[in-house]
Amino acid sequence: MTSFINERAAAIDHAHRNGVIVVGSITADVTTFSTRLPQRGETILGDDVTLVLGGKGANQAVAAARAEARVQLVGCVGTDAFQSLVLDGLRDDSVGIDHLRLVAGATGVAHIRVDDSGENDIVIVPKANSALSMEQVSTAVNELAPTSAVMLTQLEVPADVVFHALQLGRAAGLITVLDPAPAPVSALANEVWASVDIVTPNETEASYITGIDVTDVDSAIAAGQWFLARGTHAALITLASAGAVLVTGEGTMTFAAFPVKAIDTTAAGDAFAGYLGAGLARGESLETALSNAMAAGALAVTRRGASPSLPYRAEVDQLLANALTASAAPVPEASATKTPASATPATQENEATA
Repeated sequence: MTSFINERAAAIDHAHRNGVIVVGSITADVTTFSTRLPQRGETILGDDVTLVLGGKGANQAVAAARAEARVQLVGCVGTDAFQSLVLDGLRDDSVGIDHLRLVAGATGVAHIRVDDSGENDIVIVPKANSALSMEQVSTAVNELAPTSAVMLTQLEVPADVVFHALQLGRAAGLITVLDPAPAPVSALANEVWASVDIVTPNETEASYITGIDVTDVDSAIAAGQWFLARGTHAALITLASAGAVLVTGEGTMTFAAFPVKAIDTTAAGDAFAGYLGAGLARGESLETALSNAMAAGALAVTRRGASPSLPYRAEVDQLLANALTASAAPVPEASATKTPASATPATQENEATA
C-alpha cells in the first residue's frame, strides 16, 4: 500500500546510512498547569509550573534519540541564561549538537498553558530560531547526509530555510518529513510540497493548509489527496481521539488511537515525528514506523511537559506488546468491543492519539 516510500527506504544502505537529521527549533518551555484555561481578560490561579527543554526541533530530536536512533540537530541557541538548559538537555539524550549555532541574544521561548483535560495553547517567541540560515543548513546536510537516512523538519524556523533543507535532503537521497506546525500564515509554494516525502499535519493544520474542513476520515482522505496532488508522496493526517489516516498514491489506511488518559498533549506530535523518523532510518516499513509513532504519541500525552514526556523505546515496545496481547484475548459474548491500537490498520475511535 505504501510501496513508493518503502521502495525509497529499501534503496538506502541502512548499515551505513541510518542517522536522522532534524532541522528545527529549540526553545525553553515555560509551562503552567491549571484546572481550566483563563478566558480573555481573566486571571486565574494555577497548580504548577515547569521550565524544560522544548521546541519542535529539539523535541523531535530527543524523541528520535530515545527511539535509539543516531540524531543530529541543526538549529540556533541564544547566549542567555537558557543556553545551558537546552544544551544540557540535548546532551543528556545523546542528541548530536555539532551543527547548533550560538546566536548573540535570547534563546527561543514557548509559553504553554495546560488544563486538567490535557488540552493546551501555546505562544512561541522564536528569538534565536529566526537566525537559522540556509548556509548553516547546507553545511550540515553536506556533512551529515552520507551517513543519514531521514530528515525531519517543522515550521517554527524560517519557511525559506525549511524549503532549502527539504530540497537538499531530497537531492541527497534522504526520506524527507515535514510536520507543518505551526500552520503557515501564507500558503507554501507547490515546489515545497514536491520536496516532501511524508507530511504529518493534525486535523487543524490540514484544514488550514488545504482549505478542506477536516472533521472525519473522509475529509482527512480528501486533505491527504490535496497534498499528493502537489507532489507529496504520503500524507499522514492525525485526528486526535479518532486515530490517524495515511493517504498515498496506492490507497489509504486508518490507524486507531491507543486508549490512554491524556494529561498534557504538548509534545505528542513531536514524539510521533521522532519515532517515525527513527523507524524509517532503521529500515522499518512505513506501516511499522507509523504504528510505533502512534504508540509514542499516545505515551507522551500521559505525562506533563514537552521533552520530559517523550517515551523511551522500551516503553513503546511494551505498549505495543500490551495492545497485541489485548487484541488476542477472548472477548465475552455480551461485551462491547473496541479495536485495540496496534501495528495493524484500524478504524474505530479510542481515547487519545498523537
